[in-house]
Amino acid sequence: MDNFPWLSVMLLVPLVGAALIAALPSALAARAKELALVFSLATLAVGVGAVLNFDANDFSAYQLTEVHTWISSFGASYALGVDGIALSLIVMATILAPVCILAAWNDVPEGGTREKNYFALLLLLLTFMVGVFAASDVFLFYVFFEAMLIPLYFLIGSYGGAGRQAAALKFILFSLAGGLVMLVAVIGLYFQGPRGDQGFLIQNLVGLPIDPTTQKWLFIGFFFAFAVKAPMWPVHTWLPDVAATATPATTTLLVSVLDKIGTYGMIRFCLQLFPDASEWATPVVIALAVVSIYYGAMCAIAQNDLMRLISYTSISHFGLMIMGIFALTTVSNAGAGIYMLNHGFSTAALFLIAGMLIARRRSGKISDFGGWQKVTPLIAGTFLVAGMASLALPGMGPFIGEFLVLNGTFQRYKGVAIVVTPIVVLAAIYILWMYKRMMTGPAAEGAAAADMGWREKFVVAPLILSLLFLGFYPKPALDLINPAVQRVLTEVGVSDPAPVVPATAITGSEK
Repeated sequence: MDNFPWLSVMLLVPLVGAALIAALPSALAARAKELALVFSLATLAVGVGAVLNFDANDFSAYQLTEVHTWISSFGASYALGVDGIALSLIVMATILAPVCILAAWNDVPEGGTREKNYFALLLLLLTFMVGVFAASDVFLFYVFFEAMLIPLYFLIGSYGGAGRQAAALKFILFSLAGGLVMLVAVIGLYFQGPRGDQGFLIQNLVGLPIDPTTQKWLFIGFFFAFAVKAPMWPVHTWLPDVAATATPATTTLLVSVLDKIGTYGMIRFCLQLFPDASEWATPVVIALAVVSIYYGAMCAIAQNDLMRLISYTSISHFGLMIMGIFALTTVSNAGAGIYMLNHGFSTAALFLIAGMLIARRRSGKISDFGGWQKVTPLIAGTFLVAGMASLALPGMGPFIGEFLVLNGTFQRYKGVAIVVTPIVVLAAIYILWMYKRMMTGPAAEGAAAADMGWREKFVVAPLILSLLFLGFYPKPALDLINPAVQRVLTEVGVSDPAPVVPATAITGSEK
């Protein structure tokens, strides 16, 4: 099936599902969630087929490619293709989509039109998530990048809790600002390239002889948009507000998948298209990443709102990913790649289990909990496992990414790696202190609640299993990611620092 359009089918399946659900008559509106689950699982099945047809040993730029003329007068193509990094993120998205749909089963208790629209928006969002990682045309990427704001705006503003409209407006303003700046850079990039019918194809834009000043401005335009999306200090402030008001399923897809567009875009566009500017900007980017790492951790420690706390931990984790990307070593970039994947699963587990707790307690305040491990031991136990993964406990997936990022950064920037390493202590503080306040001690008033049901077990199980599998056996993911990392660094024109051999070792060998 070498010529089968795997990526187009992955785009089409959830899109058809969203249209079908939106068109359901009122009498069948209650079937919306079942249909959404079926279409999301079908998308996952197509994703598995794409992985099986992907050759991890092929070092070419893209596989599973499709190129069709779209807007020839403007040079835009309907062009899809993935490398190992993009494919791993697409697979993560297709796994999390049915998990989040299961978690969202009772998010719209009033049913009817609102419920079917909610699940149609989740499937539409899945379409755009696949598209943004699969696009190999810069203009098509931009279209998906902006289009995903539509379902997200309605998911946040129409289905969230108190303050949802203000959070949705803040999110859309930050995102549109980043998108507008990137649009200017996209147009500028086109005029630096060969133009013509396929003037926006990434493969036609890599290695362009752009003068240094222009390259720096284009880099800034793309980087700003990706920093907003990542989210990176100081353009991160929209995330805690959204996390505190949106439904757990929406927040999970936003932070676990869509925010990875920021880090993915830094690799795919900033490094590949503007290599000289990337090296020029590296000191500033790494400094901002270090600030994000510590700022997110310190803010997480200070939170009393559960969802805000988890969102601040993600700001810290994204700082680590960005530091790994711009350390420009093979190890640090591979670490950033697998960290994106594992962070998706660990943060999804935290947000979704937190949503279960909030639904039972009718409060998101940490101070309103206490002693819950006695009444909901399964929820408490899985929440602890998710927390251990988030703080990068050895044996859990995020440990691999965090270790590789720090190791690879140390190869080039020893001082930065040493300064950042204590973050592991702060991570332990914000996770363990949160667990202690919520789950231990005497049971708080209102703690009597049912433990995890069967549907909720099916939500949590694949996330925990993914974290354990990737923690003990990360090889399949690294085999996908490493060739892409090596190709990107080659295009940037950097190589790993030569190992330093101690003088005593040289003297000893001469003897």
